Amino acid sequence: MTTLAALHGVRVLELGEGVSAAFCAKLFADYGAEVLKVEKPGCGDVTRHWGPYPGDLPHLEKSGTYFCLNTSKQGITLDLGTTRGQEIVKALLADVDVLIENNAPARMKAWGLDYATLAAIKPELIMISLTPFGQSGPYADWKGYDLNAFHLTGAGSRYCGRMGEAPLEQGTHAADYFGAYVAATWGMAAVFGVEQSGGEHIDVSCAEAVAALFVGGQNIGACAQNGYVGKRTGVGMPLAAPATILPCKDGYVWMLALEKGQWRGLVRAMGDPEWARLDLFDDMFERAQNADLIYSMMDEWLRAHTKQEIMDLCQQHGCPSTAVYDIRDAGDHPHLRERGYLVELEHPVIGRAVTLGAPVRLPDAPGGPREAAPLLGQHNADVFRERLGLGAAEIAALERAGTI
Repeated sequence: MTTLAALHGVRVLELGEGVSAAFCAKLFADYGAEVLKVEKPGCGDVTRHWGPYPGDLPHLEKSGTYFCLNTSKQGITLDLGTTRGQEIVKALLADVDVLIENNAPARMKAWGLDYATLAAIKPELIMISLTPFGQSGPYADWKGYDLNAFHLTGAGSRYCGRMGEAPLEQGTHAADYFGAYVAATWGMAAVFGVEQSGGEHIDVSCAEAVAALFVGGQNIGACAQNGYVGKRTGVGMPLAAPATILPCKDGYVWMLALEKGQWRGLVRAMGDPEWARLDLFDDMFERAQNADLIYSMMDEWLRAHTKQEIMDLCQQHGCPSTAVYDIRDAGDHPHLRERGYLVELEHPVIGRAVTLGAPVRLPDAPGGPREAAPLLGQHNADVFRERLGLGAAEIAALERAGTI
């Protein structure tokens, strides 16, 4: 029996640049939605120019970022700044369920593609708008990117960097990815609730997504209620030990043993050294007071073992310590491969390449990428002919005019 994908039959139109809209649309595509991505004629999506590239040689069709974000999509080119391009978008909406975009609100309005305009044409449309600051408020039309959104929340000051030193920027595109997850979740909910609620404009501020997920009530609530401002602590947890990243034979491990049973498991993993048998160390707060001593005593054992050996030993004895993998480790990890999370796809220019599978498992419809990311304008002829009924001469005229 053929199993239908969870979002089989759902059609999505993606109008965006960069990460947030593309990743949100990819999540729909992973679970069977038919996603049509619109890119600028000639240059394509900005991620085509980011790399990384095989052999570090820039190529419009070989960007790893673009490849990962756009699997299982169809791709067309269209100049949204032209009247004809805007007309084509509106025509495509006739059989589209969801529109995903991450443009500035003022730009969408100038194009005549804002929600109010499109909802008048198609009231049942679900439109997902991802921006750094949201569709309203004094910053709505400000120029902003991922790091602007992230640091607006206080998360950078709270978590990134060492205590007493300058805060650091967060890892690449965290706000974009978290915002996309939030958007996809509520977008899918709206798809299944459209008959009850009708069309929706889902306004996602990536900054607010990070505020909820990274900072949350524990920090913002405490500040609002009693003025307490949480501070970054650098590496590790100062109130307990061991709870930090430590060097080992071939890299680093995240050593974590808070509860009494975890600590005793770590002691067994280390071979039950005499120094670790003190009853004093059964209390994690006492261990925190003696963290420097404990870490120095652990050093010889750590440096005699690889990160994988340490992780395996600790897990065997009930201690949740973990190897700190680098990208090479993660990219060929047997656990991820066995779960089918590392997927190989054939690309007409790159060849066979590895990408990431579905991040959430549905037992009866597991999902994941099925096809490589599209070439620039790969589906122009098919889409304009089959979905819009344009003839070869009309398509050629659009190409000559630079509209597609």
